[in-house]
Amino acid sequence: MKNILVLCTGNSCRSQLAEGYLRHYAEGKANIYSAGIETHGVNPKAVQVMAEDHIDISSHTSNHVDEYLSIPFDAVITVCDNANEACPYFPGKVERFHQNFPDPAKATGTAEEVMDEFRRVRDLIKVYSADFISEHINQKI
Repeated sequence: MKNILVLCTGNSCRSQLAEGYLRHYAEGKANIYSAGIETHGVNPKAVQVMAEDHIDISSHTSNHVDEYLSIPFDAVITVCDNANEACPYFPGKVERFHQNFPDPAKATGTAEEVMDEFRRVRDLIKVYSADFISEHINQKI
């Protein structure tokens, strides 16, 4: 089974959303992890927007990438430019993928405008995750 790591700056929003969707679409055909180059805690708004799409990430934890250095990853997906630049070296034949998503935690405006930005980014990550699993997991089984 493939091991996939999603890496972001703080492992609070984008990587948590991606972990949730990648797990959902992989349907047990891959081990999905997420981490940050720092840990900021799981953002409650990320949990809320995923629940709106019937995916529960409330038990996710914010993990530091160093916790996973011993896992033989097949793929590392960076979901922000900062993580892509700071991504540590993983030994072995690790495929690197990068897609910079906007940080919804930096959204400003009314409470509804902020939630709309979380939903917009969630939907971008949902499409990316579905495509990733289709191209890199389902095609190789």
